[in-house]
Amino acid sequence: RRCELDHFLLERSEARTRQGEPLASLERRAGRWVANGRLEAPMVVGAGGHFCPVARRLGRGPDSEPVIAAKEVEFELHPEDRESCPVQADVPELFFTEDLKGYGWVFRKGDFLNVGLGRQDRTRLTAHLEAFLAFLRDEGRLPGRLTERFQGHAYLLYEDSQRPWVDDGVLLVGDAAGLAYGRSGEGIRPAVESGLLAARQLEATGGFDAQSLAPYAAALEERFGARDARGLGFTDVLPAPLVRRLAGRLFATPWFAKHVVVDRWFVHAHVPALA
Repeated sequence: RRCELDHFLLERSEARTRQGEPLASLERRAGRWVANGRLEAPMVVGAGGHFCPVARRLGRGPDSEPVIAAKEVEFELHPEDRESCPVQADVPELFFTEDLKGYGWVFRKGDFLNVGLGRQDRTRLTAHLEAFLAFLRDEGRLPGRLTERFQGHAYLLYEDSQRPWVDDGVLLVGDAAGLAYGRSGEGIRPAVESGLLAARQLEATGGFDAQSLAPYAAALEERFGARDARGLGFTDVLPAPLVRRLAGRLFATPWFAKHVVVDRWFVHAHVPALA
């Protein structure tokens, strides 16, 4: 579960934390950052996700960006549902929409179930989600009672992001930098790897001005490719009805589902671990 993963990473970092205190203000004074009027530092790392306040300071607001919108919920299965739930913990279930502008998912995490849907087209997201939930219930993959509220979130695909990654005394990582994979929207691996690259840069740098931090931006492009290098896929050049037929056949093929969709688009198993 993300709450467990995030807690593990935070504890392992041995960082000093101020929990329960939101960021109310962030000012630049005499070459230093001042947070909430009293916390000072020469360097700030923006790691607050798509709506990161540090990213806003760099001049790109979320209202001006082509974001992916998603809604999800994670809930504990009732004892009577745990044995009957057909979703297996070691098999991720992905359901692409007919227009290929998004997908839904169902993940089993022990006694918890994570369900959600995300789309490139933000219009009628709730209607698409409700249709997906009805489909899951008809297929017997979702308990009939679902009282928990869905949470919305947004993120940028790497190829669509134009956010600056560095400036004087600041750099961005993860979804704050807009690093999610283009095919899947998966962002945990890019977030972790950008954090590692940022740490290496801050350990090696002789200064915190934008020029000194520029190698971090270069390292991101070396790792993830040029942001303006998006190529055309078959969904861009073929008629929509033909795309739907081809996609239906491909996604129904076990080899394609495992080796292309999961291994390549989501896990990026073909990319070696960050050395």
